[in-house]
Amino acid sequence: MPISSAARPTHPPTVWLARGRHTGPDPLDVVRRNLQRLKDAGTIDDFLEPSEAEEAPKPVFEARWRVPEGATVRAALTVLPMADTEADTGSEWVLAAEAEHPWDQRWPSPATVFWPDAPDADWDHDIPTGLRLRDANRLPEDDKAMRRLFRDAVRGSWNTHVVVHEAMTPDERGRRALAPLLPDGLRHRVVEHRAAPQQLRAVNWALKEAGVQVPRGGAVVLPAAPGKTDHDKDEFAVRSVFLDGSEPSDLVDALIRFAASSRPLPDGGEDAVTALREQWHLLTVEEELVRQRELVAMYADALDAMTKSRDLYREAAERAHEALTAYRETAAALPEQPQPPATPAGSPLQQLSRTLERLKGATRTRDTP
Repeated sequence: MPISSAARPTHPPTVWLARGRHTGPDPLDVVRRNLQRLKDAGTIDDFLEPSEAEEAPKPVFEARWRVPEGATVRAALTVLPMADTEADTGSEWVLAAEAEHPWDQRWPSPATVFWPDAPDADWDHDIPTGLRLRDANRLPEDDKAMRRLFRDAVRGSWNTHVVVHEAMTPDERGRRALAPLLPDGLRHRVVEHRAAPQQLRAVNWALKEAGVQVPRGGAVVLPAAPGKTDHDKDEFAVRSVFLDGSEPSDLVDALIRFAASSRPLPDGGEDAVTALREQWHLLTVEEELVRQRELVAMYADALDAMTKSRDLYREAAERAHEALTAYRETAAALPEQPQPPATPAGSPLQQLSRTLERLKGATRTRDTP
């Protein structure tokens, strides 16, 4: 995988980012009904629909709520139709949330603020791989297809991809996805790839480009960007994952450390964070009052600057007028300088000079043998 030459900004510790695909109909209505339900229940403080936003070029929902520690979270969900092709059906969504303090993965997931938290929901699909976020996605049997899958996961996904190897064929409990056992803040940002016992060699061959390896019966978290040199191959590897329905504590620890690491923002992530911070409309009464005061102060500063600029211009004009007056007075006091007489065209002196030149030329012509 090529190393990107452009250095991307790192993921802010206060920000929760996710991106996915909704494959069902009318996603805006799905979001609207879920937000209204949570507001009626008092789970969220308030929300704003796209039609209420000022000059919004994209359908953007805004919501505000408080986490158990009392910190306020502001989040914005953008929903856009994907390319009208057979492979890319449905709608793309981007969710950016930011808290007043560094994000705690035990806090409620922003995804379930906007989307319904139902097993059969249509919103939890990873875009580059097409896989579901809350499933144990079986790896393909074909080695090349597996390699392409990991390449797409590392290059284009906003989600965290983890590969889990089954040391032996698990029972019904072990075949279940690990997502319900993860903290809320990770549950909807992790794509689980499940490798069968006999696929270990093929999996590690396909992972060479990513620079990591999965231990037998363990798991590994894939890098956040291709060619990321500071992603140590063993730092986010787990030697054993017990697929017996119990909490995978070592894997959870690795995922939490990965989420807190200084990883680069995905392509488009910086725009989502900037839009959340600079294009926020859902203000409280206190925030609106502060905003109006800031606008008044800004206009006062602008007016003061214009007044000062006008006074400086007037002072400069007066000084220029005084200098011009002094110059004119000085010029008038100086004696008039005599001008050299101009030689009129065709004067006798010029005619005599031209005649002498012609005589010199004729003499040189006769002397020439």
